Amino acid sequence: MSRIELGGAWTLIRVGDKSSRPIAIPGDIMSALVASGELADPFLDRNELAAQWVGREDWILARDFVLDAKTAGRADIYLDIGALDTIGEVRLNGTVIGKGESMFLGLRLDATSVKEGNNRIEVLIRSPEKAALEKASILPYPVPLSTYPISSPNRNLIRKAQCMSGWDWGPCLMTGGIYDGIALVALDGPRIDYVTTEAKDLGGGLWRLDVHVDLRAKAPGRAAIVAEIKGRKAEVLVDCPAGECRAGLSLELDDIESWWPSGYGEQPLYELLVKAAGPKANDAHEMRKRIGFRTLEVLNEADAVGSSLVFRVNGRRIFAKGANWIPADALPSRWTRERIEELLLSAKAANMNMLRVWGGGRYESEDFYELCDELGLLVWQDATFSCALYPSEPAFLGLVERELRHQVRRLRDHPSLALWCGNNEALGAISWYEESKKNPARYIVDYDRLNEGTVGRSIRELDPGRSFWPSSPSAGPGDFSDNWHSDTRGDMHYWSVWHEGRPFSAYLEVQPRFCSEFGFQSLPSFKTASSFAPEGELNITSPAFEHHQRHPRGNSLIIETMTRYFRMPRGFRETLWLSQVQQALAIKTAVEYWRSLRDRCMGVLYWQLNDVWPGSSWSSLEYDGSWKILHHEARRFYDPLIVSLFVKDRVVYAMGVNDTDRHVMGVLSIRIRRFDGSIAMDIDTDADLPPESSTLLWKAPISDLPCRPEDVYLGIRLEATSSGVLPENPSLVFGIPSLSGGRAEFIRRNQLFLVEPKRCSLADPRIEQKIVEEEGTPVLVLTARAPAFWVTAEVDGLAGQWDDAGFYMMGREERRLRFLPRKGQPMPSKAELERATRITHLRASYD
Repeated sequence: MSRIELGGAWTLIRVGDKSSRPIAIPGDIMSALVASGELADPFLDRNELAAQWVGREDWILARDFVLDAKTAGRADIYLDIGALDTIGEVRLNGTVIGKGESMFLGLRLDATSVKEGNNRIEVLIRSPEKAALEKASILPYPVPLSTYPISSPNRNLIRKAQCMSGWDWGPCLMTGGIYDGIALVALDGPRIDYVTTEAKDLGGGLWRLDVHVDLRAKAPGRAAIVAEIKGRKAEVLVDCPAGECRAGLSLELDDIESWWPSGYGEQPLYELLVKAAGPKANDAHEMRKRIGFRTLEVLNEADAVGSSLVFRVNGRRIFAKGANWIPADALPSRWTRERIEELLLSAKAANMNMLRVWGGGRYESEDFYELCDELGLLVWQDATFSCALYPSEPAFLGLVERELRHQVRRLRDHPSLALWCGNNEALGAISWYEESKKNPARYIVDYDRLNEGTVGRSIRELDPGRSFWPSSPSAGPGDFSDNWHSDTRGDMHYWSVWHEGRPFSAYLEVQPRFCSEFGFQSLPSFKTASSFAPEGELNITSPAFEHHQRHPRGNSLIIETMTRYFRMPRGFRETLWLSQVQQALAIKTAVEYWRSLRDRCMGVLYWQLNDVWPGSSWSSLEYDGSWKILHHEARRFYDPLIVSLFVKDRVVYAMGVNDTDRHVMGVLSIRIRRFDGSIAMDIDTDADLPPESSTLLWKAPISDLPCRPEDVYLGIRLEATSSGVLPENPSLVFGIPSLSGGRAEFIRRNQLFLVEPKRCSLADPRIEQKIVEEEGTPVLVLTARAPAFWVTAEVDGLAGQWDDAGFYMMGREERRLRFLPRKGQPMPSKAELERATRITHLRASYD
């Protein structure tokens, strides 16, 4: 077998004027135009507006390559394309060998027409906007969708990542290209299209692995199939007709270690090698993949409340903690393994164990799922439909089925893949639009044909061992409850705090079984704002800044909420910073309360992890991967052991939440402190936290406290011991000190304002800072003379960040922070860090 990678330098030709320029493949058209200087960076200022013409043009991607006689003479030669975006055709030496209809359909095209010597590939990519308009013109009735401030029309009619047409957190950049690799494969025997497996736990570390091999042969003949894993081998001979055939093998494996989600155990992976050889045994086609052995069940069971949604891995109920994932960038040329890895490492470092791959994006690259396997991040995988209604004519449904037959077989063996979901909010969308409100029966039938008749049927057939969840949000199969407002069944999307402007206390009015979407926006950091707003427009209502806020009421909701909770900040930088404090407070309020409902609630995924461009959004990571205050806070509120604090019905609660399988005991110190640090009330009480539990540790009516609530705050400290060693905290992968790992004794802290912070007269903490060197590494030492809240050390002009932010400092306390340079960047000098570091805290934001 020969595999010739065809990525690298190609030529991009604009069909309209025959002009040409270089393009890197894998990559996309807009990135090439930016590189050639023909297109201004669409992320800067309002340059996106001047980039809309690109998606209205036809383009050709072309390259020449040379084949030797031996390769050109092989019996079977095909072109393997990971993803072609989106509508077009592939020509080899002037002959059309295949067509592109969907970004989600991998292509394997017959290329036996290659010749010895020079060959030419041309990939025509047609205007996606014109293609969508053409499809709209022949619809028998409208198929409505949600649109955003800048949108390409009818994105629901073509099979392209829906968010590329613009969303309420990202730009409209209707680019196209070739992604996830392109290669020419030549062989003489049968080829392997897919390898899928089924693992059966026989107990005691013994497993049976059934291996299914989908083959394709040019001519009929006998093929030898070999599967090898962990030193074991199985072989079978099959008679393949011309075309498709299937082979099956079984292996029994012993001494297998189970794969676990992050925070619950290790992630051992075993390499499976499958070979298929024809008459020329030395020309075998092979495929490799890594297998993780675990059992995984999705429990959607009726109970006294309604119906559950629980992930059970290896017999253990997992509390799912994480966020929603959107594509790694608005420009596909930047979908690199390095970028994806940085984002996923940050998710793990924040104690996450699950990501939801949202349906408005794409089925991610192998890099994404392989990294999730390695890191123990469970994947909730939406099918690629979002916030729209969709056609149901046979051609559209047939294309969707072809996508799924490719994607399900490609992805189903990843141990991280936990759930297939039919769509994002497409069920609820039936009630959103005038057309569907007037004729709901028509659109319900369309929805059923797509979601149940095609998506659900295909997934159940191709991956019967994994659960299919009909929609997010959803109460479960066959239940069409309103899961934006009903909190008794399945998964919930709760957006009343953001979209309706309700107070953060509204999070305490719902008790989800599993909340898979909720969020609160922040403005970007000063560093990110400076990357897109030109000089003179560093103001949240400037044209450039408003252009990078895609929610129509986003800035108004942020500022209105800010006046509800905080004193007005004194300047632009402080406003940006305080918006991130506010975002962290909102999500912390929800997560700590919902985690305290453990057993009723068994999953929390906030919206959203990452950004596709720099701007205002719900993300906890900035566009460049830097951590917002929310992400630092997530590392604390997603820790396996927390003390959750909240006020509900004028009563203060302290709840101990223990996700570990260890019994935790210790002493809870409760301090009601004045803002100068003096103690108004102190209580010490025993804490006893059974494994995998939520336990009431203390409560008190606010009226029983010794001071007015605006004069004090609550601080708690849990000093505990475990009956065993707790699992190592995954924060270590990011180089951050462990909060829980490896020690028999450990400490948790938390604090809570009893009223809105704006009503409290904070003392000046008089924070002093100095940078010292310890073993050649710069360390920032902070000391506070009075309590300080949401302390943050920002850096200007340096590639990196301090390892914690948005934290609390008690009076007369010292904190030590380490600087984490960006990957591949040198450690700044002590002098550079002294010049760049700027300390912010709540009192300093307005005084």
